[in-house]
Amino acid sequence: MVLTQLKSYLIKNKRASLINMAHHFDMTPDVVKSMLEHWIRKGKVRHLEGSTCDKGCCQCDPSSMEIYEWLE
Repeated sequence: MVLTQLKSYLIKNKRASLINMAHHFDMTPDVVKSMLEHWIRKGKVRHLEGSTCDKGCCQCDPSSMEIYEWLE
């Protein structure tokens, strides 16, 4: 099950960007984000607020700046 694989991926990596998870699982960022919502509702994952590019150019893919963290 992909939810379990996503859990294992985050436990192993502690933190990951949405785009890296999408590439790893060969899915769109929106699909991965919807799966992350499951773990967020259970209190196992959090979205790190303020994840932004330090270059200030606003040309990065927003999903590359969206970072999620496993909480256990």
